[in-house]
Amino acid sequence: MSEALLQLNGVSKAFGNIMAVDNVSLTLADGEFLSLLGPSGSGKTTTLQMIAGLAHPTSGEILLAGRPIRPLPPYKRDIGMVFQNYALFPHMTVARNIAFPLEMRDMPRSEVRRRVENVLKLVDLPGLEERYPRQLSGGQQQRVALARAIVFEPKLLLMDEPLGALDKRLREQMQLEIKHLHTRLGVSIIYVTHDQDEALVMSDRIGVFNRGRLEQIGPVEQLYEQPTTPFVAEFIGESNMVRGAVREATSGRCTLDTDDGPLRGHAQHAVPPGSTALISVRPERVRLEGENAHDSDRNVIQGRVCEVIYMGRLRKYVIETRGGHRLIVAQQASGVQVRSFTVGETVIATFAPEDAVVLHDSI
Repeated sequence: MSEALLQLNGVSKAFGNIMAVDNVSLTLADGEFLSLLGPSGSGKTTTLQMIAGLAHPTSGEILLAGRPIRPLPPYKRDIGMVFQNYALFPHMTVARNIAFPLEMRDMPRSEVRRRVENVLKLVDLPGLEERYPRQLSGGQQQRVALARAIVFEPKLLLMDEPLGALDKRLREQMQLEIKHLHTRLGVSIIYVTHDQDEALVMSDRIGVFNRGRLEQIGPVEQLYEQPTTPFVAEFIGESNMVRGAVREATSGRCTLDTDDGPLRGHAQHAVPPGSTALISVRPERVRLEGENAHDSDRNVIQGRVCEVIYMGRLRKYVIETRGGHRLIVAQQASGVQVRSFTVGETVIATFAPEDAVVLHDSI
């Protein structure tokens, strides 16, 4: 990984008795795209505001390029920001909106003109210089806001739910445009969202926030395949959870006694025998089989199909197990070796121990 551009060391923010951000530490590499993901009120936007200088930490330290930035006002931090509501000046043209941060830096007029022209091409808005925000579509307004944030060539770009006001199709288009722009410019980006699909598509790494704390941070695949908490397992994609008592735990391999029988998985952190834990498995890792056909090397849960959901290339089954759990199984809707099942049919759901993660029971 490249040299760290930004560091947060034990950063907290309290509003009275409410701890909005609780002892958060993270590092952003130069040129990295990091998404902060979590539900509303989890602390991700407050964290972004502290980096931008719009809020001050109650405790902890923020370093930009190795230097503390707390003493610096927002306009001296060399940080661009894009908000969900665009925050464009309605009385200014597109060109004036984009030029504003350059004019605030007393840049020569010729250089301002050159940069505005270049950035308009970069965000695919040439020819719209003299229009006003009210004359633009939502997607065009978002491009103007993005252009204004990058025109002064900041080291770091902060984006707070920038696509939240757009419809699904335009949002997906803008996701790819921002990702391509990040690649071309090489700027570091911290992107706040509550949309897990958006974070998965765009990010190099994701930090998952919950109740003010950073529960886990890592590459996209690591968070999906190796969640360390039940919250992360359920927030990043779908996950089946079955609670049980730990019978044995050896070298990271665990056996849980559950209402659906013994289930095996691997644990990244120690789970002592006798404690309560959760075994988590992704819907696409579960296989449905006929009543009597199963591989003895796999975990086995008996149940009944209570719902079938057709989703084009995928078919999802909701299984009611004999132990009273509900499992979601996702499989290809067509294929040579894929059998379909109907509501009311008795089935066996199986999954490999290596596809299951054992987690501390903290739900």
